[in-house]
Amino acid sequence: MVTIQLPNLIDFVADVFAHAESSPEEAKRIATYLTTANLTGHDSHGVIRVPVYIRWKKMGSVVPNQSAEIVVDTPSLAVVDGKFGYGQTVAPQAVRIGIEKCKKAGLAAVALRNAGHIGRVGDWAEMAAAEGLVSVHFVNAAGSVLVAPYGGVERRLSTAPYCVGIPRQGQRPIVLDFATSIVAEGKVLVASRGGKKLPKGALIDFDGTLSEDPAVLYGPYSAEGPRDHSQGKGAIRAFGEHKGSGLAMICELLGGALTGTGATGPNRRFANGMFAFYVDPKLVDPANFFDGEITRYVNYFKDTKPVAGVDAVLIPGEPEAKMRADRTQNGVPLPDDTWAAIVHTAREVGVSEVSIQRATA
Repeated sequence: MVTIQLPNLIDFVADVFAHAESSPEEAKRIATYLTTANLTGHDSHGVIRVPVYIRWKKMGSVVPNQSAEIVVDTPSLAVVDGKFGYGQTVAPQAVRIGIEKCKKAGLAAVALRNAGHIGRVGDWAEMAAAEGLVSVHFVNAAGSVLVAPYGGVERRLSTAPYCVGIPRQGQRPIVLDFATSIVAEGKVLVASRGGKKLPKGALIDFDGTLSEDPAVLYGPYSAEGPRDHSQGKGAIRAFGEHKGSGLAMICELLGGALTGTGATGPNRRFANGMFAFYVDPKLVDPANFFDGEITRYVNYFKDTKPVAGVDAVLIPGEPEAKMRADRTQNGVPLPDDTWAAIVHTAREVGVSEVSIQRATA
């Protein structure tokens, strides 16, 4: 493992994207959001994505320095085209539109189409919660056929994330954020690069055998080489049997079909779609019952005898908060294979050896 201090990691990743035609502002923004994912313990959506993003950029799948375009605009609804810009650029633009509309109308919906990979969806729920708003997000990835539905072995779904953010006065928001597959594809990527191993039976081979071997998804690969899920014969499994599979389908239909991105399928250009709605609790609940009831119920929820081996019952967001505090202070640990792949990509785009050495100083 190599441990990189937070400011160094942000600066280094920003340098990579600045050498790949992103403006300094966009490069810093991408770097900040990716490292934030690592800080919260979601390494699958963190800097391990740097080689993937740069490969997509070279392929033309993602386009630097885009501004999202509003194609439908009403007082409470917007349809926003990301024009295949980096998700870390166009997603916050779309979320900001939803926030502003919600503040005026009390309720708003935004359909974001054709966005590059938008990263950790919890970032966007946290952005809305910081403004005092509840938000719900349905996300899909057109062209990313990775997950087998319940009862099947062939890929028919993307990892189709679902996320809810609930603000709390004077406290961290409650943010529920998960892929509707047993693991996100990024966690398979992490495992393939020497990181945390996959849960038992997270993958399913074409013959129906359950597996934890990333080669089931990627096919054969070398340590520093690319991971191409089109080369594997197996799939990630949907979580929660029929329930998770059903929720994934809803994310495909709302995040993909409804937004105009398209539900996932073969031979589609990669893009994230996100259908999100925003609610202002101050208008729903002028007596402010909501926040006090959240406090009461969270305390009631957590005040239960934990099972053997568990220190305490946690609510969504608590593990991330603990990890963020630790990694902000002590640095971000990265498996050697992950760091080697990032450094290899940095050299490919022309980042200097001095910059590479500075990152680990």
